[in-house]
Amino acid sequence: MFEAIWRIPDARVRSGDTPGYVAAVRIKGTTAVHVNGKMAFDGPPMQPDTLFRIASLTKPIGAALTLLLVEDGVLSLDDPVERWLPELPGRATVRHLLTFTSGWGVGMDDTPARQAMRDLGVHPGPLTPDLTGDEFVRRLAQVPRPFEPGDGWLYDTSMDVLSVLLARATGKPVSESLQTRIFGPLGMPDTAYFARDRTRLATAYMNGEILDPPDGNYAAPPPFEELASGLVSTASDLLRFFTAMADGEHVDTAEMTRDQLTDAQRAMAAPIVGEGNSWGLGTGVSATGTWGWNGGTGTTAVVDPANDTVAVLLTQRALTGPLDGFDEFHAAVAGAA
Repeated sequence: MFEAIWRIPDARVRSGDTPGYVAAVRIKGTTAVHVNGKMAFDGPPMQPDTLFRIASLTKPIGAALTLLLVEDGVLSLDDPVERWLPELPGRATVRHLLTFTSGWGVGMDDTPARQAMRDLGVHPGPLTPDLTGDEFVRRLAQVPRPFEPGDGWLYDTSMDVLSVLLARATGKPVSESLQTRIFGPLGMPDTAYFARDRTRLATAYMNGEILDPPDGNYAAPPPFEELASGLVSTASDLLRFFTAMADGEHVDTAEMTRDQLTDAQRAMAAPIVGEGNSWGLGTGVSATGTWGWNGGTGTTAVVDPANDTVAVLLTQRALTGPLDGFDEFHAAVAGAA
């Protein structure tokens, strides 16, 4: 059942596209983990418990944490952002942050706002920024928003605003809330904001060059615990998270995985989420009911309720653009179902 699935990433290893990978898939209750290649082009063999920088797969985890904190009564989806972040006054709500309709973020076009983000050091990048969350918000307040909350869609930055908001709302670091509400209860011992064991961290590559070595950006706790990116994890940990979400075991994901965008917002999102797809709360969603997302460092996770599958694939080759993804892999998973 699984061999046809593994052939897809195996071909990427043979071609030299990526040094290696770890995949973890559940099909109708049967789970398999598969490993191939190396942790670096000149490194040791890949292992089932190899750590990867999961990049934007952090986003659905951040959304789940937010919904759990709503259940706990810490905040509401309709709370104004300025309640917790007075540096960012206006009509934006927590819901706007999760749906990426707050007015903060980036698209595919170069705009004055995007250039201002670059100049101020708050533009999204492949590695964790060297600034605190409070400093991030202070700088972001200087960036002109191209539209009012609810009037458009822009990628990424809203989740980092949310991370600072959650830290202030709870009075504790985001990592502590994640450990208490998600990683501990679900049994995800290897997921954190840095690699506790650097020898298990795969080398990350971009355009064939080393982007981040094991003793690099993720070797120590970061100054800013982001929710747009930033976590390190394993394929098994992530399969545990996404299967729990798929089964409704830990969080009610009905609202999270519902299309939250208007037609106009969806058109703005299309260059990033793909034609025919949309955005829920912190995750991509499709017209066929699948949901999940890709990480720019070469990671992907998709839940397909109709076929009863959950699929995670972690590689260390950075994607070259928003639509450079893993369609063949996920099609193979659906075919095996």
